Amino acid sequence: MPEGHTLRKLADDLTAAFAGRRVRVSSPQGRFAADAEQLDGSRVVGADSAGKHLFLELEGERVVHVHLGLIGQLDVRTTPAGGVVPDPVGAVRLRLVTVGDPVDPRPAAYADLRGAIICDLVGAARRAEILGRLGPDPLRPDADPDLAWRRISASPRAIGDLLMDQKVLAGVGNVYRAEVLFRHRIHPLRPGNTLRSGQWRAMWADLVELMAEGVRTGRIDTVRPEHTPEAMGRPPRKDDHGGEVYVYRRTSQPCLVCGATVRTGELVGRNTFWCPKCQPKFRSRAVRSATKGTGRAGGARG
Repeated sequence: MPEGHTLRKLADDLTAAFAGRRVRVSSPQGRFAADAEQLDGSRVVGADSAGKHLFLELEGERVVHVHLGLIGQLDVRTTPAGGVVPDPVGAVRLRLVTVGDPVDPRPAAYADLRGAIICDLVGAARRAEILGRLGPDPLRPDADPDLAWRRISASPRAIGDLLMDQKVLAGVGNVYRAEVLFRHRIHPLRPGNTLRSGQWRAMWADLVELMAEGVRTGRIDTVRPEHTPEAMGRPPRKDDHGGEVYVYRRTSQPCLVCGATVRTGELVGRNTFWCPKCQPKFRSRAVRSATKGTGRAGGARG
């Protein structure tokens, strides 16, 4: 499933291509036909994202709400001057095509949506309701990390689970989850309520920077400069998701930092990845004290 940086990039691309322009709206597949007819000929206000949700606003406070799900795809394209917009290919649920405007210098643009699990026409109230269910998004300037911290610090659930809960934190998926935990040496099974506030703030700041870089580059890169292929003299990673990472999908490979074997396991129905040496299992002070005490007593007994 696309992570939050992908949706933010799509929102930026839609705004750049369509904001302020009238569009032809259609549904070649037919599933959005009635709503497309209502929107046809409208002017686009802009696009925004929150977590894994995308919102395309048109005049009259009408909003197309999109969630790509696992296989959804939204292609935003422009044509060269005088170019012809091609016919839709495949099961296109929503198509946008700009209406010619001699005053607007931007090239003609079109967008095709396929495979999304949600494509609904909603109003401002419904958009506010959707946003109200989400945790803070590291890519949004209005995000409040303290809201996520209050939920994390009160929960005994594993931090690896909490980071993927969109009601706790919006936009983080399996890749960013695994990588930010590695970068901060936190085991994915550590209970959320055992973290210190300073640890959470460092993780949040890291996510803000990493995800913003993902928007700029269109890929997820999480390794520090000293661990890049060039710095280490190793071959680049080859994976459909792209990007250089520490542990995600690197099961049984050596850790780039310590050389230990990267492990994987299931956490709430999803694979999670970690380094057993860089991310040791968490033990509370009480458990550590009890263990030490048992060791001393055992020695005394001979």
